[in-house]
Amino acid sequence: MAPHVDDEDIRAAALQYVRKVSGFHHPAPHNQAVFEEAVEAVAEATHRLLDGLEIRGAG
Repeated sequence: MAPHVDDEDIRAAALQYVRKVSGFHHPAPHNQAVFEEAVEAVAEATHRLLDGLEIRGAG
C-alpha cells in the first residue's frame, strides 16, 4: 500500500463517498446499519485496490 495512505484516510474517503452517493450526511437510525455496511465495503475495496497496485520504479 502507498505509505502515505493509512486506515484513517481510507475510512474518511469511504465515508465521504457514501455520503455523496446516498445524499445523506447523517443517516436516519433505520438506515444507519446499511450506511455503515457501505462505508466498510468501500473501505475494504479501497484497501484491495491499494494493496494490488504495482508501483513501477519504486524502491
